[in-house]
Amino acid sequence: QVQLVESGGGLVQAGGSLRLSCANSGRTVSSYALGWFRQAPGKEREFVAAIARSAGSTAYADSVKDRFTISRDDAKNAVFLQMNNLKPEDTAVYYCAARFGSNYSRISGLYNYWGQGTQVTVSS
Repeated sequence: QVQLVESGGGLVQAGGSLRLSCANSGRTVSSYALGWFRQAPGKEREFVAAIARSAGSTAYADSVKDRFTISRDDAKNAVFLQMNNLKPEDTAVYYCAARFGSNYSRISGLYNYWGQGTQVTVSS
């Protein structure tokens, strides 16, 4: 069983930074590809970043490329999202997700497990 719990969200001014963490209290995350998604009010959930199993390749949405960095620490059973130079349009609930297998996906429907989300609010 995989139980994902996000933390690290909060209120930050534009240009600031936050680091989101997602810990798994169940089965080790080393068996899964991992991703971060976000959902703003009135909008659909969208892909943010993903990392393959064994910390292989990574992928980012164009809107966050060069500002966000995804990483994983399988020894700590966790995945992280370092967010720099935050913008008001980054305001959303951020979710981590786990997917069976080695390869990540940009499609939310292909993930098997989800956390409950953490709110990120960026003020202008």
